[in-house]
Amino acid sequence: MAASPIRLGIVGVGKIVRDQHLPAIAKNPRYRLLATASPHSKVDGVPSFPTIEAMLAATKDIDAVSLCQPPQVRYRAARAALEAGKHVFLEKPPGATVSEVEDLKALAAAKGVSLFASWHSRYAPAVEAARTFLAANPARSAAIIWKEDVRRWHPGQAWIWAAGGFGVFDPGINALSIATHILPPFFVADAVLDFPENRDAPVAARVTFDGGLPLSMDLDWLQTGPQTWDIVADTAAGRMVLSSGGAKLAVDGRLVHEEPEAEYPNLYRRFAAIIDSGTSDADVAPLQHVADAFMLGKRQVVAPFFD
Repeated sequence: MAASPIRLGIVGVGKIVRDQHLPAIAKNPRYRLLATASPHSKVDGVPSFPTIEAMLAATKDIDAVSLCQPPQVRYRAARAALEAGKHVFLEKPPGATVSEVEDLKALAAAKGVSLFASWHSRYAPAVEAARTFLAANPARSAAIIWKEDVRRWHPGQAWIWAAGGFGVFDPGINALSIATHILPPFFVADAVLDFPENRDAPVAARVTFDGGLPLSMDLDWLQTGPQTWDIVADTAAGRMVLSSGGAKLAVDGRLVHEEPEAEYPNLYRRFAAIIDSGTSDADVAPLQHVADAFMLGKRQVVAPFFD
């Protein structure tokens, strides 16, 4: 018997929704998009509401909600959806703080609905191959090098520079979501965070981790030209490089795994699976590492940033 369709509402209709969520939902027969909630944007042909409360009041047959607004305001919307008995998909990062996500996990369990922290980079095509390789060939040391151009990927997005907007850790948390999935447990030992003098979030960071193997992370949001999203590990079987944000895996320069990117289709398949099984998937480890880096990190003031 075919599974029932999941009737979905989306909150926050921005760039990531148009680029990733809508195409993934359109191609997955398990989902029917019933409504959206956004104060400024709409999806053609779909009922639109200014707030999640208005959407839930008017569209009571929604089964699940994807929350895609900035993390600073996501908690209130998540509580509203969970209190209404809806399954919740959280865009990354799942919240502005670890404690609010833990609260949402407890509420989801109490309400008997599914909560999904959607670490999309974990679903990049070569990540599982890297995890399998490192399980057989443990890393002796590792490094995360994540450098990109914020003007290219987040043009004019002021929220990302505000307190709670994560700054360079918005992409950096993607690297941490992969690293926590493929490497042994680790924790922040020290960090240096570069804050533009006119912003409340960092533009670059260097983080050192401890926990069994030497691990470092270098984040930079001002790299132009080719972008760098690599995790490198030295092993007895050679130097492993997981590159292109998890899309390619090479060992000693030899490409061993590459597939087309399909992160968001995989996320929505996973969301349907946990709804069907009555479970949740809300790992906070990547968010915890970011929180620890902010707590332990030395703050350095650098040149102002202008779009």
